Amino acid sequence: MALLVALGLLLAGMCPDVLCYRCGTRQGDAAVHEDQENGTQVDSLTLVSRNTDFAFSLYKKLVLKNPDKNVVFSPFSISSTLAVLSLGANSNTMEEILEGLKFNLTETPEADIHQGFAHLLDILSQPWDQVQISTGSAMFIEKSLEILAEFREKARALYQAEAFTTNFQQPQEAKKLINDYVRKQTQGKIEELISDLDEEISMVLVNYIYFKGKWKNPFDPHDTFKSEFHLDEKRSVKVPMMKAEDLTTPYFRDEELSCSVVELEYTGNASALFILPDEGKMQQVEASLRPETLRKWKNSLRPRMIDELYLPKFSISTDYSLENILPQLGIREVFSTQADLSRITGAKDLRVSQVVHKAVLDVAETGTEAAAATGVKIVPMSAKFPELTVDFNRPFLVFIIDGNTDIALFLAKVTNPKRG
Repeated sequence: MALLVALGLLLAGMCPDVLCYRCGTRQGDAAVHEDQENGTQVDSLTLVSRNTDFAFSLYKKLVLKNPDKNVVFSPFSISSTLAVLSLGANSNTMEEILEGLKFNLTETPEADIHQGFAHLLDILSQPWDQVQISTGSAMFIEKSLEILAEFREKARALYQAEAFTTNFQQPQEAKKLINDYVRKQTQGKIEELISDLDEEISMVLVNYIYFKGKWKNPFDPHDTFKSEFHLDEKRSVKVPMMKAEDLTTPYFRDEELSCSVVELEYTGNASALFILPDEGKMQQVEASLRPETLRKWKNSLRPRMIDELYLPKFSISTDYSLENILPQLGIREVFSTQADLSRITGAKDLRVSQVVHKAVLDVAETGTEAAAATGVKIVPMSAKFPELTVDFNRPFLVFIIDGNTDIALFLAKVTNPKRG
Protein backbone atom coordinates (compact mmCIF):
# COMPACT_ATOMS: atom_id res chain seq x y z
CA MET A 1 0.00 0.00 0.00
CA ALA A 2 1.19 3.51 -0.70
CA LEU A 3 0.90 6.82 1.07
CA LEU A 4 0.98 10.11 -0.83
CA VAL A 5 2.31 13.19 0.95
CA ALA A 6 1.02 16.36 -0.69
CA LEU A 7 1.76 19.94 0.24
CA GLY A 8 -0.59 22.66 -0.97
CA LEU A 9 1.27 25.86 -0.34
CA LEU A 10 0.49 29.49 -0.96
CA LEU A 11 2.02 32.82 -0.17
CA ALA A 12 -0.34 35.57 -1.32
CA GLY A 13 1.17 39.03 -1.22
CA MET A 14 3.97 38.08 1.20
CA CYS A 15 3.67 38.97 4.79
CA PRO A 16 5.27 37.38 7.86
CA ASP A 17 7.59 39.65 9.80
CA VAL A 18 11.23 39.03 9.05
CA LEU A 19 12.76 37.94 12.30
CA CYS A 20 11.05 40.54 14.54
CA TYR A 21 14.34 42.00 15.71
CA ARG A 22 12.72 45.28 16.72
CA CYS A 23 9.25 44.62 18.04
CA GLY A 24 9.85 41.47 20.09
CA THR A 25 6.13 40.60 19.96
CA ARG A 26 5.57 37.22 21.63
CA GLN A 27 9.32 36.59 21.29
CA GLY A 28 9.56 35.32 24.84
CA ASP A 29 6.65 32.98 24.28
CA ALA A 30 8.29 31.51 21.20
CA ALA A 31 11.72 31.01 22.73
CA VAL A 32 10.87 28.28 25.23
CA HIS A 33 7.76 26.15 25.58
CA GLU A 34 7.03 24.32 28.82
CA ASP A 35 5.58 20.86 28.31
CA GLN A 36 3.09 20.66 31.14
CA GLU A 37 2.95 16.87 31.13
CA ASN A 38 6.59 16.01 31.69
CA GLY A 39 8.13 19.33 32.70
CA THR A 40 10.76 19.33 29.95
CA GLN A 41 11.57 22.50 28.10
CA VAL A 42 11.28 22.55 24.34
CA ASP A 43 13.70 25.07 22.89
CA SER A 44 11.91 26.53 19.86
CA LEU A 45 15.05 28.44 18.89
CA THR A 46 16.75 25.09 18.25
CA LEU A 47 13.80 24.02 16.12
CA VAL A 48 13.90 27.30 14.19
CA SER A 49 17.64 26.92 13.54
CA ARG A 50 17.18 23.33 12.35
CA ASN A 51 14.32 24.40 10.08
CA THR A 52 16.47 27.14 8.54
CA ASP A 53 19.28 24.62 7.99
CA PHE A 54 16.82 22.24 6.29
CA ALA A 55 15.39 25.13 4.24
CA PHE A 56 18.76 26.11 2.78
CA SER A 57 19.79 22.47 2.17
CA LEU A 58 16.57 21.83 0.24
CA TYR A 59 16.89 25.17 -1.60
CA LYS A 60 20.38 24.24 -2.85
CA LYS A 61 19.12 20.88 -4.17
CA LEU A 62 16.19 22.54 -5.97
CA VAL A 63 18.45 25.19 -7.52
CA LEU A 64 21.03 22.60 -8.57
CA LYS A 65 18.29 20.72 -10.43
CA ASN A 66 16.91 23.88 -12.11
CA PRO A 67 19.60 26.61 -11.94
CA ASP A 68 17.82 29.07 -14.24
CA LYS A 69 14.24 28.61 -13.01
CA ASN A 70 12.17 30.44 -10.43
CA VAL A 71 12.05 28.74 -7.05
CA VAL A 72 9.39 29.20 -4.36
CA PHE A 73 8.59 26.79 -1.54
CA SER A 74 7.64 26.66 2.12
CA PRO A 75 10.34 24.90 4.16
CA PHE A 76 8.26 25.04 7.35
CA SER A 77 5.28 23.46 5.66
CA ILE A 78 7.45 20.67 4.26
CA SER A 79 9.26 20.05 7.55
CA SER A 80 6.09 20.08 9.66
CA THR A 81 4.39 17.65 7.27
CA LEU A 82 7.36 15.28 7.35
CA ALA A 83 7.30 15.60 11.13
CA VAL A 84 3.66 14.43 11.09
CA LEU A 85 4.78 11.49 8.95
CA SER A 86 7.55 10.69 11.47
CA LEU A 87 4.85 10.26 14.14
CA GLY A 88 3.82 7.15 12.23
CA ALA A 89 7.37 5.95 11.55
CA ASN A 90 9.51 3.57 13.59
CA SER A 91 13.18 2.71 13.97
CA ASN A 92 15.50 3.77 11.13
CA THR A 93 12.65 5.21 9.03
CA MET A 94 11.76 7.63 11.82
CA GLU A 95 15.41 8.51 12.50
CA GLU A 96 16.07 9.22 8.80
CA ILE A 97 13.12 11.61 8.56
CA LEU A 98 14.02 13.62 11.67
CA GLU A 99 17.76 13.62 10.93
CA GLY A 100 16.96 14.66 7.34
CA LEU A 101 15.15 17.61 8.91
CA LYS A 102 18.51 18.40 10.58
CA PHE A 103 17.61 17.28 14.11
CA ASN A 104 20.18 15.51 16.28
CA LEU A 105 18.17 12.89 18.18
CA THR A 106 20.87 12.49 20.83
CA GLU A 107 20.53 16.18 21.67
CA THR A 108 16.79 16.65 21.07
CA PRO A 109 14.46 13.74 21.91
CA GLU A 110 11.71 12.91 19.43
CA ALA A 111 8.95 13.99 21.85
CA ASP A 112 10.56 17.41 22.30
CA ILE A 113 10.70 17.93 18.51
CA HIS A 114 6.95 17.32 18.22
CA GLN A 115 6.20 19.58 21.20
CA GLY A 116 8.28 22.32 19.56
CA PHE A 117 6.36 22.04 16.31
CA ALA A 118 3.07 22.06 18.24
CA HIS A 119 4.04 25.27 20.01
CA LEU A 120 5.07 27.03 16.78
CA LEU A 121 1.88 25.93 15.00
CA ASP A 122 -0.15 27.24 17.93
CA ILE A 123 1.48 30.66 17.59
CA LEU A 124 1.04 30.69 13.80
CA SER A 125 -2.65 29.85 14.13
CA GLN A 126 -3.35 32.84 16.40
CA PRO A 127 -5.36 35.63 14.72
CA TRP A 128 -3.27 38.73 14.06
CA ASP A 129 -4.54 42.18 13.15
CA GLN A 130 -4.03 43.20 9.50
CA VAL A 131 -2.20 39.96 8.66
CA GLN A 132 -3.99 36.88 7.38
CA ILE A 133 -2.28 33.53 7.78
CA SER A 134 -3.73 30.06 7.94
CA THR A 135 -1.90 26.75 7.95
CA GLY A 136 -3.01 23.21 8.61
CA SER A 137 -2.80 19.53 7.77
CA ALA A 138 -5.33 16.91 6.75
CA MET A 139 -5.21 13.14 6.40
CA PHE A 140 -7.39 11.53 3.73
CA ILE A 141 -7.62 7.88 4.78
CA GLU A 142 -8.87 4.93 2.71
CA LYS A 143 -12.11 3.77 4.29
CA SER A 144 -10.85 0.20 4.61
CA LEU A 145 -7.58 1.26 6.29
CA GLU A 146 -7.60 0.99 10.07
CA ILE A 147 -5.15 3.49 11.56
CA LEU A 148 -4.10 3.46 15.19
CA ALA A 149 -6.01 5.76 17.52
CA GLU A 150 -2.70 6.96 19.03
CA PHE A 151 -1.40 8.17 15.66
CA ARG A 152 -4.67 9.87 14.79
CA GLU A 153 -4.83 11.60 18.18
CA LYS A 154 -1.19 12.73 18.21
CA ALA A 155 -1.50 14.12 14.66
CA ARG A 156 -4.57 16.07 15.75
CA ALA A 157 -3.23 17.27 19.11
CA LEU A 158 0.30 18.19 17.99
CA TYR A 159 -0.21 19.21 14.34
CA GLN A 160 -3.92 20.16 14.20
CA ALA A 161 -4.35 17.51 11.49
CA GLU A 162 -7.93 16.75 10.43
CA ALA A 163 -8.83 13.20 9.33
CA PHE A 164 -11.24 12.39 6.48
CA THR A 165 -12.45 8.94 5.41
CA THR A 166 -11.96 8.58 1.63
CA ASN A 167 -12.72 5.97 -1.00
CA PHE A 168 -9.58 5.69 -3.14
CA GLN A 169 -11.23 2.93 -5.16
CA GLN A 170 -13.04 5.88 -6.78
CA PRO A 171 -9.87 7.89 -7.66
CA GLN A 172 -11.63 10.72 -9.49
CA GLU A 173 -13.97 11.38 -6.58
CA ALA A 174 -11.07 11.13 -4.10
CA LYS A 175 -9.00 13.55 -6.16
CA LYS A 176 -11.89 16.03 -6.28
CA LEU A 177 -12.40 15.78 -2.51
CA ILE A 178 -8.73 16.56 -1.81
CA ASN A 179 -8.38 19.31 -4.40
CA ASP A 180 -11.61 20.99 -3.28
CA TYR A 181 -10.33 20.99 0.31
CA VAL A 182 -6.99 22.56 -0.64
CA ARG A 183 -8.63 25.06 -3.01
CA LYS A 184 -10.90 26.24 -0.21
CA GLN A 185 -8.12 26.50 2.36
CA THR A 186 -5.85 28.49 -0.01
CA GLN A 187 -8.61 30.85 -1.15
CA GLY A 188 -8.58 29.33 -4.64
CA LYS A 189 -4.88 29.94 -5.29
CA ILE A 190 -3.92 26.24 -5.42
CA GLU A 191 -6.53 24.88 -7.81
CA GLU A 192 -5.21 21.37 -8.40
CA LEU A 193 -2.76 19.99 -5.87
CA ILE A 194 -3.30 16.35 -6.89
CA SER A 195 -3.27 15.70 -10.64
CA ASP A 196 -3.71 11.94 -10.52
CA LEU A 197 -4.40 9.12 -8.05
CA ASP A 198 -4.37 5.37 -8.46
CA GLU A 199 -6.23 2.67 -6.59
CA GLU A 200 -3.05 1.63 -4.76
CA ILE A 201 -3.15 4.78 -2.62
CA SER A 202 -4.26 4.16 0.96
CA MET A 203 -3.72 7.60 2.48
CA VAL A 204 -2.94 11.15 1.39
CA LEU A 205 -1.35 13.56 3.85
CA VAL A 206 -1.94 17.19 2.86
CA ASN A 207 -0.53 20.42 4.23
CA TYR A 208 -1.41 23.96 3.19
CA ILE A 209 -0.38 27.49 4.11
CA TYR A 210 -2.09 30.69 3.03
CA PHE A 211 -0.72 34.17 3.63
CA LYS A 212 -2.00 37.62 2.79
CA GLY A 213 -0.88 41.15 3.59
CA LYS A 214 -0.49 44.70 2.36
CA TRP A 215 2.56 46.94 2.13
CA LYS A 216 2.92 49.48 4.93
CA ASN A 217 4.13 51.94 2.28
CA PRO A 218 2.34 50.81 -0.89
CA PHE A 219 3.86 51.43 -4.29
CA ASP A 220 1.92 53.92 -6.40
CA PRO A 221 0.48 52.02 -9.41
CA HIS A 222 0.90 55.18 -11.49
CA ASP A 223 4.67 54.90 -11.01
CA THR A 224 4.83 51.31 -12.32
CA PHE A 225 6.46 51.21 -15.75
CA LYS A 226 7.85 48.72 -18.27
CA SER A 227 11.54 48.08 -17.72
CA GLU A 228 14.32 45.64 -18.55
CA PHE A 229 14.97 42.68 -16.24
CA HIS A 230 18.32 41.08 -17.03
CA LEU A 231 18.11 37.28 -17.04
CA ASP A 232 21.86 37.08 -17.63
CA GLU A 233 24.59 39.05 -19.40
CA LYS A 234 23.02 38.56 -22.82
CA ARG A 235 19.25 38.14 -22.28
CA SER A 236 16.59 40.41 -20.82
CA VAL A 237 12.80 40.65 -20.67
CA LYS A 238 10.40 43.56 -20.28
CA VAL A 239 8.55 43.49 -16.93
CA PRO A 240 6.29 45.87 -14.98
CA MET A 241 8.65 47.58 -12.53
CA MET A 242 7.35 49.20 -9.33
CA LYS A 243 9.11 52.30 -8.03
CA ALA A 244 9.47 53.94 -4.62
CA GLU A 245 11.32 57.17 -3.88
CA ASP A 246 12.84 58.56 -0.67
CA LEU A 247 12.02 55.38 1.23
CA THR A 248 13.51 54.89 4.69
CA THR A 249 13.70 51.17 5.39
CA PRO A 250 16.10 48.65 6.98
CA TYR A 251 19.08 48.03 4.69
CA PHE A 252 22.44 46.25 4.81
CA ARG A 253 25.25 46.15 2.31
CA ASP A 254 27.14 42.84 2.66
CA GLU A 255 30.54 43.55 1.13
CA GLU A 256 31.85 40.09 2.02
CA LEU A 257 29.14 38.33 -0.03
CA SER A 258 28.70 41.15 -2.58
CA CYS A 259 24.97 41.65 -2.10
CA SER A 260 22.43 44.20 -0.84
CA VAL A 261 19.75 43.29 1.69
CA VAL A 262 16.51 45.31 1.89
CA GLU A 263 13.60 44.80 4.29
CA LEU A 264 10.17 46.03 3.21
CA GLU A 265 7.47 46.29 5.85
CA TYR A 266 3.79 45.38 5.70
CA THR A 267 0.91 46.64 7.81
CA GLY A 268 0.82 44.80 11.09
CA ASN A 269 3.76 42.84 12.44
CA ALA A 270 5.15 41.73 9.09
CA SER A 271 7.90 42.29 6.54
CA ALA A 272 9.88 40.63 3.76
CA LEU A 273 13.61 40.35 3.15
CA PHE A 274 14.95 40.87 -0.40
CA ILE A 275 18.54 39.92 -1.27
CA LEU A 276 20.08 41.37 -4.44
CA PRO A 277 23.45 39.81 -5.37
CA ASP A 278 25.84 41.88 -7.47
CA GLU A 279 26.08 40.88 -11.12
CA GLY A 280 27.64 37.43 -11.41
CA LYS A 281 27.53 36.82 -7.64
CA MET A 282 24.30 34.80 -7.28
CA GLN A 283 26.11 31.44 -6.97
CA GLN A 284 28.46 32.88 -4.36
CA VAL A 285 25.52 34.09 -2.26
CA GLU A 286 23.64 30.78 -2.67
CA ALA A 287 26.68 28.77 -1.60
CA SER A 288 26.90 30.88 1.57
CA LEU A 289 23.28 30.35 2.64
CA ARG A 290 23.38 29.06 6.22
CA PRO A 291 21.44 29.86 9.39
CA GLU A 292 24.31 32.09 10.54
CA THR A 293 24.22 34.02 7.24
CA LEU A 294 20.56 34.88 7.74
CA ARG A 295 21.28 35.75 11.37
CA LYS A 296 24.08 38.11 10.31
CA TRP A 297 21.85 39.86 7.76
CA LYS A 298 18.96 40.44 10.14
CA ASN A 299 21.28 41.64 12.94
CA SER A 300 23.03 44.04 10.55
CA LEU A 301 19.92 45.74 9.10
CA ARG A 302 19.72 49.45 9.90
CA PRO A 303 17.22 52.12 8.74
CA ARG A 304 18.59 53.81 5.62
CA MET A 305 17.16 56.30 3.13
CA ILE A 306 16.90 54.66 -0.30
CA ASP A 307 16.50 57.41 -2.87
CA GLU A 308 15.11 55.10 -5.53
CA LEU A 309 13.95 51.49 -5.13
CA TYR A 310 12.86 49.42 -8.12
CA LEU A 311 11.11 46.07 -7.63
CA PRO A 312 9.38 44.00 -10.33
CA LYS A 313 5.69 43.18 -10.01
CA PHE A 314 5.34 39.44 -10.47
CA SER A 315 3.46 36.23 -9.80
CA ILE A 316 5.40 32.96 -9.83
CA SER A 317 4.41 29.39 -9.02
CA THR A 318 6.22 26.08 -8.69
CA ASP A 319 5.33 22.41 -8.79
CA TYR A 320 7.74 19.88 -7.30
CA SER A 321 7.87 16.12 -6.80
CA LEU A 322 10.17 15.82 -3.82
CA GLU A 323 10.47 12.03 -3.63
CA ASN A 324 13.57 12.35 -5.82
CA ILE A 325 15.03 15.27 -3.84
CA LEU A 326 14.50 14.21 -0.20
CA PRO A 327 16.67 11.05 -0.50
CA GLN A 328 19.58 13.39 -1.27
CA LEU A 329 18.99 14.88 2.20
CA GLY A 330 19.08 11.43 3.80
CA ILE A 331 15.34 10.64 3.81
CA ARG A 332 15.41 7.38 1.84
CA GLU A 333 13.88 4.38 3.58
CA VAL A 334 10.33 5.78 3.78
CA PHE A 335 10.14 5.60 -0.04
CA SER A 336 11.30 1.96 -0.19
CA THR A 337 9.87 -1.45 0.60
CA GLN A 338 11.93 -1.29 3.80
CA ALA A 339 9.74 1.57 5.10
CA ASP A 340 8.54 1.15 8.68
CA LEU A 341 5.38 3.21 9.13
CA SER A 342 3.99 0.76 11.66
CA ARG A 343 2.97 3.49 14.09
CA ILE A 344 0.21 4.40 11.61
CA THR A 345 -1.44 0.99 11.25
CA GLY A 346 0.47 -1.32 13.57
CA ALA A 347 1.99 -3.16 10.59
CA LYS A 348 4.77 -2.49 8.07
CA ASP A 349 2.31 -2.20 5.20
CA LEU A 350 2.78 1.41 4.05
CA ARG A 351 5.41 3.35 2.16
CA VAL A 352 5.44 6.87 0.72
CA SER A 353 5.07 6.90 -3.06
CA GLN A 354 5.14 10.63 -3.77
CA VAL A 355 5.65 14.01 -2.12
CA VAL A 356 3.89 16.78 -4.06
CA HIS A 357 4.63 20.42 -3.39
CA LYS A 358 3.00 23.46 -5.02
CA ALA A 359 3.46 27.10 -4.13
CA VAL A 360 2.38 30.52 -5.44
CA LEU A 361 3.99 33.90 -4.75
CA ASP A 362 2.34 37.19 -5.74
CA VAL A 363 4.00 40.60 -5.36
CA ALA A 364 2.15 43.75 -6.44
CA GLU A 365 1.84 47.45 -5.58
CA THR A 366 -0.50 46.97 -2.60
CA GLY A 367 0.09 43.31 -1.79
CA THR A 368 -2.89 41.22 -2.83
CA GLU A 369 -5.70 43.63 -2.02
CA ALA A 370 -6.75 46.72 -3.91
CA ALA A 371 -6.75 49.72 -1.59
CA ALA A 372 -6.64 53.50 -1.69
CA ALA A 373 -4.54 55.36 0.84
CA THR A 374 -3.09 58.80 1.51
CA GLY A 375 0.19 58.92 3.36
CA VAL A 376 2.49 61.54 4.77
CA LYS A 377 6.11 60.41 4.91
CA ILE A 378 7.87 61.28 8.15
CA VAL A 379 11.46 60.10 8.36
CA PRO A 380 13.96 60.28 11.23
CA MET A 381 16.77 62.80 11.06
CA SER A 382 20.05 61.07 10.43
CA ALA A 383 23.54 61.61 9.14
CA LYS A 384 23.79 62.45 5.44
CA PHE A 385 24.44 59.38 3.29
CA PRO A 386 25.46 59.26 -0.37
CA GLU A 387 22.50 58.78 -2.69
CA LEU A 388 21.40 55.16 -2.86
CA THR A 389 19.51 53.39 -5.64
CA VAL A 390 18.57 49.71 -5.33
CA ASP A 391 17.35 48.20 -8.59
CA PHE A 392 16.05 44.61 -8.55
CA ASN A 393 16.53 44.33 -12.32
CA ARG A 394 18.34 40.97 -12.17
CA PRO A 395 17.79 37.65 -10.32
CA PHE A 396 17.21 38.04 -6.57
CA LEU A 397 16.13 36.11 -3.48
CA VAL A 398 13.15 36.61 -1.17
CA PHE A 399 12.94 35.24 2.38
CA ILE A 400 9.63 35.34 4.26
CA ILE A 401 10.08 34.68 7.96
CA ASP A 402 7.38 34.83 10.62
CA GLY A 403 8.23 37.48 13.21
CA ASN A 404 6.46 35.81 16.11
CA THR A 405 8.36 32.52 15.78
CA ASP A 406 11.40 33.38 13.58
CA ILE A 407 10.47 30.37 11.44
CA ALA A 408 11.19 30.41 7.68
CA LEU A 409 7.80 30.14 6.02
CA PHE A 410 8.85 30.78 2.41
CA LEU A 411 12.01 30.97 0.33
CA ALA A 412 12.01 32.19 -3.26
CA LYS A 413 14.45 32.85 -6.07
CA VAL A 414 13.16 35.08 -8.85
CA THR A 415 15.16 34.48 -12.02
CA ASN A 416 12.45 35.60 -14.44
CA PRO A 417 9.47 37.62 -13.13
CA LYS A 418 7.72 37.12 -16.47
CA ARG A 419 7.73 33.33 -16.22
CA GLY A 420 4.74 32.33 -14.07
